[in-house]
Amino acid sequence: MRLIDDDGAQLGIKTTDEAREYAYGKNLDLVEVAAQADPPVAKVMDYGKYKYEQEQKAKQARKHQSQIQVKEIKLRPKIGIHDYNTKKGHVERFLNQRAKVKVTIMFRGRETTHPERGRDLLLRLADELKEIGQIESQPLLDGRNMVMLLGPTKNAGVKRDAEDENTQRSEEALQGNGDGQAPAPAGDAQPQPGEEVVEA
Repeated sequence: MRLIDDDGAQLGIKTTDEAREYAYGKNLDLVEVAAQADPPVAKVMDYGKYKYEQEQKAKQARKHQSQIQVKEIKLRPKIGIHDYNTKKGHVERFLNQRAKVKVTIMFRGRETTHPERGRDLLLRLADELKEIGQIESQPLLDGRNMVMLLGPTKNAGVKRDAEDENTQRSEEALQGNGDGQAPAPAGDAQPQPGEEVVEA
């Protein structure tokens, strides 16, 4: 076998007994690191320390993996337009934070006889946020609730700076107008995130 010292130095071709004797002479272990090689490669090392270091590397790798957060927003099938826009603002903010959002429609009493209303509401929300959110789990009825899971798209969180810049420009233009009239809105106004959650 080809023997490698604990400092990485090549010690050449040795018999198994010679390699083992060399490792034991240094009070270390003999570990085969490339069994498929010809000849096989073995390294002199402290196996306990090696195993510990491998576990630490694996732990660090897991720590550096992005933690996916799942937020939840609850709606009622007969939600009012203001409350709907507020909730949509929260979903928009969560998606822009790269979080997944579990949207739950809560049915009460006879509302359960019309699950299509909840499904239509969920699909409407998904359609209005399709730029930053995509459906990962289609609306599914679970007892008295209907649940849909939205995940962020690659555009989520990207346009925030541009939107803030446009808002600032609009405010500057408004202050610059002596007549105090607001300029005509360019497109649909989006609800501002950060409002207090109100259960509808």
